[in-house]
Amino acid sequence: MKLLEELEQELMRLGYTEGSLKFYRRRWKMLLDFAKSRGENYFSEQLGIDFVEKHFNILEKDFDKTLSQKDTQELRVIRMVGDFQLHHSVLRRYYKHKEILTDPYYINISDDFQNYCKEKGYSKSTIDHYIKQSAYFMDYLASQGISNCSDITLELINRYIRTLAGYTYKTVEQNICSMRTFFRFLQERGIVSTDFASKTPMVQARKQTRIPSVWTKDELKGECKLFCVNGYSQKKLVKL
Repeated sequence: MKLLEELEQELMRLGYTEGSLKFYRRRWKMLLDFAKSRGENYFSEQLGIDFVEKHFNILEKDFDKTLSQKDTQELRVIRMVGDFQLHHSVLRRYYKHKEILTDPYYINISDDFQNYCKEKGYSKSTIDHYIKQSAYFMDYLASQGISNCSDITLELINRYIRTLAGYTYKTVEQNICSMRTFFRFLQERGIVSTDFASKTPMVQARKQTRIPSVWTKDELKGECKLFCVNGYSQKKLVKL
């Protein structure tokens, strides 16, 4: 599959070791043989599920909650193929190395962004978060063949945000906040002319009402009335 050839090139770009690449190549060969036996030429989620079930009996182990670390790794192999097919990028959940950026241009941009954040007076934890999340975004740009931040488009930004599917609302919100700060930096430095910070979409989430952590005596009496159903007093209060 051309898909696997491109995925291998991306893993090499990311600096995966030869030992790791050999492991992936063995699994990909098994996957190709499995697809060939079924007369399939294209990867699909169902093909991946059937593959891991046939060779590793994954579904039964998952049902019995007996998945081992090795089983999880087998699932990650297939999930990586599916993610790469969808986003043409190795998503950050597969990163094992500390250094996210390898391109000198993006490393320089990241260093400049760090200085910018310090000039703004952000806390160390905030700066660390902004630098890390912007590095993931720049690495995504590199995986898409973008070698200069001046070539960023809103479509690229939207495609990157789609790679965050599956993360919690709070995590996505924090990531987008980091990206907006990064885009403001790029605009202020004259690297981009478009105000991407204001154009970057925000995920929607339903606001949930929180239960007060402290109730007054009168409020508690009022809440107790809610436990009366059809004229019967229900003793539902739990002693804390």
